[in-house]
Amino acid sequence: MIPRDTEERILDAAQIVDVVGDFVSLRRRGSDFVACCPFHQEKTPSFHVNPARGMYHCFGCHEKGTAVGFLMKHENMSYPEALRYLAKKYGIEVVEKEESAEDLAAKTRRESLHLVLEFAADFFVRSLATDEGRTNGLAYFHSRGLEDSTIAGYGLGWAPKSRTALYDAAKAKGYKEEYLLETGLCIRYDDGRIVDRFYDRVIFPIYNHGGRVVGFGGRTLSTDKKIAKYVNSSASEIYDKSTTLYGIKHARNSMAREDRCYLVEGYLDVLSLHQLGITNAVASSGTALTKGQIRLIRKFTDNVTIMYDGDMPGIKAALKGINLLLQEGLRVKVVLIPDGDDPDSYSRKHTLAEVRAFISSHEEDFLDFKAGLLSEDAGSDPLKRADMINEMADTIALIQDPVTRSVYAQNISMRFSLDQAVIGARINKVRRKMVSGDERFARKDAGIPDKAFPLSGNVPQEPQAEAIPPVVPEPGEEDRDEAVAVPYPQLKPVEDELLGFILRYGLDTMNFESDSPYYDPGQQTTVAAFISVNLAELELEFLNPVHKRTYDAYFNLYDNCPELDQNAIARSLADGEDREMAALVTDLVLDRYDLSVRSLADSMTALSTQLVKFVPRTILTYKLVRVKMKASDLNRRLKVADPSQVEAILIECQEITETRKELEKALGRIR
Repeated sequence: MIPRDTEERILDAAQIVDVVGDFVSLRRRGSDFVACCPFHQEKTPSFHVNPARGMYHCFGCHEKGTAVGFLMKHENMSYPEALRYLAKKYGIEVVEKEESAEDLAAKTRRESLHLVLEFAADFFVRSLATDEGRTNGLAYFHSRGLEDSTIAGYGLGWAPKSRTALYDAAKAKGYKEEYLLETGLCIRYDDGRIVDRFYDRVIFPIYNHGGRVVGFGGRTLSTDKKIAKYVNSSASEIYDKSTTLYGIKHARNSMAREDRCYLVEGYLDVLSLHQLGITNAVASSGTALTKGQIRLIRKFTDNVTIMYDGDMPGIKAALKGINLLLQEGLRVKVVLIPDGDDPDSYSRKHTLAEVRAFISSHEEDFLDFKAGLLSEDAGSDPLKRADMINEMADTIALIQDPVTRSVYAQNISMRFSLDQAVIGARINKVRRKMVSGDERFARKDAGIPDKAFPLSGNVPQEPQAEAIPPVVPEPGEEDRDEAVAVPYPQLKPVEDELLGFILRYGLDTMNFESDSPYYDPGQQTTVAAFISVNLAELELEFLNPVHKRTYDAYFNLYDNCPELDQNAIARSLADGEDREMAALVTDLVLDRYDLSVRSLADSMTALSTQLVKFVPRTILTYKLVRVKMKASDLNRRLKVADPSQVEAILIECQEITETRKELEKALGRIR
């Protein structure tokens, strides 16, 4: 058995474009990659791979799935075999063993660490609403131009001045000291005292790309230079800053949609840009840029624009980042904010249109950026110019694609009137040293950074629910998808529909108007909760086994992992070992997306309006189908019933008929 933590590392490291690209020639089209489908013969590409969703879908033969599913289908692998293939591809060691009590304890421990961090995040948010928090923390956030919606949406908070406020609150709720210490929330002194790491500071929660809190950054408001400006969470079993990017939770979908990532330096840079409308920005806060962070970016886009301060530290950081990004196969541009400003302050001084115009007019290709800087330093000195050209050639040597390397080599030769063969020789020399494994020389000569830290954590990605939900099919409509066998085919269309709403929109809020029978002025509910409550009130549960397993698995994550967003839940189910469930989830997630795209041109109604219309209607439709099934069952019983049973069955038939009429009237099928 592959240990769960290893399985999580494998699934987290897997990039579907890389995996599918090993077997299929992909080319980019917008935020997707396309190819001729490997599962059926075709001349026009209808096979799409979407890195943001982590899924593929053929519009011709309707094959679809995740990276694991692709390997299982294309290479006829079992689930464990697919995991082993991915482990080998990404250099992850797999030591298989029987799941022991210790393994189960380790799982429980990791979940406990997550839970104590979630408690702390909630504690800091609640502390911001106190008199002390409003006077200090909230006033600071407002002074930096952050709006209340941004403060709430990004979970910003306040750590009280008391050195034991969080510790006391956590202990009162029953959280163990060992978890408070392991997550770095608290510190134990040599004399045995335990105090909070974060106190008298504004708090920035750090989320992994699946939406779970894994750490915190705390900024002091004191002007005392003896006090560290920032205090950050220490590394833990669930937090490795070298594989985490600030803002990735909120940026990932727009990174994929716009096929661009803006890389900045600090928390406030991210927050101000997002608030302005540039939501595809992330920061490598608290650490120099690492391979792990770059690989996280590559899950969503291959295009990165470094957006650093225009002062000397910003320029040096940009130069270091260029080499590392190129080595990992990304396409790099640079835009420096005018000296005296940073992305935070500049975005607060300008409108969205002005910032976008500035980026558009000042964004430089990495080679132009580097050439401009080095030319200023070299001047007319021949030796310095030679060093400059060699350094630029060494940077080009890091580019993975040979055609791109050749284009840049030609660019240098034309720029400096040199024979391209000379530039090519230098590039080839560096690459031979890289390939030969002479790492020490290669790092020195070509700027190759240290080995990467392994990726950790398993938080899957999912397609963003951007489009309009499709119209509910009529009960009994013939199901054309035979991928999942079901014992109750007459229920499948509506059970599909309900699960589709849950999987794509489960965490969205149902905003009923005041004249709706479902309107409750004192409470808001999510789509998932609304469906769950109403099915429970109707005493209904799914009858098709795979649908019921999927429903139960979704609500297990929904109830026990409230920090997971819709993306994480859907991808987790699609990547699970229950492949029948995985197939169903993939079908529903992608089918809903495809149908929605097709219907988008015909409807400009807001998603929230569509949800409050179609979700209740789907529940009523499901009830109607079940009532019809009950009526058919009663008719069968009536034909074989003893005379003593006939009257009771007829009474049930009458009740069922009345219920059916009420439902059909509510659905507008009779007047």
